[in-house]
Amino acid sequence: MASVVLALRTWTAVTSLLSSTPATALAVRYASKKTGGSYKNLGGKSSVRCLGIKKMEGHYVHAGNITGTQNHFCWHPGAHVGLGKNKCLYALEEGTVRYTKEVYVPHLRNTEAVDLITRLPNGAVLYKAFGHVVPAKLEDTFKLVAML
Repeated sequence: MASVVLALRTWTAVTSLLSSTPATALAVRYASKKTGGSYKNLGGKSSVRCLGIKKMEGHYVHAGNITGTQNHFCWHPGAHVGLGKNKCLYALEEGTVRYTKEVYVPHLRNTEAVDLITRLPNGAVLYKAFGHVVPAKLEDTFKLVAML
């Protein structure tokens, strides 16, 4: 009798597994927001501009080397120095870098500069900073006129 009960239980278990039960609808819930953060939030993550003097006084530069980068005119191009579109200074010839401060005397046709100079107090002098490149080859630049 026990074997019949055991066979009956296994038969009902097998038939319940093999019988096709109606599919029930499952509700699946998805996240409505991303949890990884926003890719549009880039505030404060801009790259550094690395402005300033790149070649110091006395450094040797080749033609085309950048001597300094700037946003505003802190340094003006002097002898053998060019000015790029983004106000960077670059060497036009091989040589040694020199920096000077010279008295600013504006051209008389430049009315804004003349107004600036006339508004300064008496005895005040306006200076400009210049970057120069002293060429390495000075042989053919000068002509000897007389020996002392």
